Amino acid sequence: MTDLRTRTEAAPAASVPSSTPSKRFGLSRWDAKYTPYLIIAPFFVVFGIFGLYPLVYTAWVSLHDWQLIDGNQGFVGFANYAELFGDTKFWNALFNTLSLFVLSTVPQLLAALGLAALLDRGLRGSAFWRAGVLLPNVISVAAVALVFAQFFGRDFGIVNYLLGLVGIDPIDWRAETWASHLAVSTMVMWRWTGYNALLYLAAMQSVPKDMYESATLDGASRWRLFWSITVPSIRPTILFTVVTSTIGGLQLFAEPALFDPGFAANNSTGGSDRQFQTLVLYMYEKGFRLFDAGYAATIAWMLFVVVLLVAVVNFSLTRRIAGKG
Repeated sequence: MTDLRTRTEAAPAASVPSSTPSKRFGLSRWDAKYTPYLIIAPFFVVFGIFGLYPLVYTAWVSLHDWQLIDGNQGFVGFANYAELFGDTKFWNALFNTLSLFVLSTVPQLLAALGLAALLDRGLRGSAFWRAGVLLPNVISVAAVALVFAQFFGRDFGIVNYLLGLVGIDPIDWRAETWASHLAVSTMVMWRWTGYNALLYLAAMQSVPKDMYESATLDGASRWRLFWSITVPSIRPTILFTVVTSTIGGLQLFAEPALFDPGFAANNSTGGSDRQFQTLVLYMYEKGFRLFDAGYAATIAWMLFVVVLLVAVVNFSLTRRIAGKG
């Protein structure tokens, strides 16, 4: 009788474990629904603090007469933008920025693509050559600018010496617009070509080898293999380098600034006649030399728009060209 009573009293307790699976199921549903958001939340928090907030705050500053030392002097609306569109120095800086971007980025990516194809052919000492092409990117940009400033010196530069051997008169690389653009672009190309070449090389080595073998059996030449198989296969990497190179090329600051002798005295305007002054250099001049933070913020926002437009155009064109290959 005691055993029967004990079993009867213990019977309700047996129903307790049956509710545990439902609780676990509810927790599992919550976990599957909200855990992915928790995982990606740190990125959006960091982006909001260091990306979105500065962007919005810069737009707010651009609508004010804001001095770097005296602070906010009052709301002016779009007066800074109206002044900017009538500023000849802004248009000159925009032209220089686009010119330097084209002269440095297009040859750089083409050279990187060819260099990657050469490294992909299995050269002897491949590790040495791959490390060698990355070396320019490791060197400090200040050291690079110092060396290239000597290369492109007017009186004792190596480039002018080599040009003199073929009968070409010395060129004042800092005084002439196109000469200075070519010198600065050469500096940028030397520094970033190897980096992009290694990105292309990594993508090329992931292309299935049987695709090349089948095309070779069909009589395709090496040139045809490159443009019909390699380039379309590494299209995502090409698109990535186009976008990143566009952003970097339109934000040039260190190379043209250090190429100007006046930078050491904090008097750099991108040449004696602003012949290689970029938008970032002009923004630096307005914000940190003339302390006009409102106008500098306006330049920053216009630079953001230019970078966005050019990046979208480059992305679309590159995707279309690579797709046709």
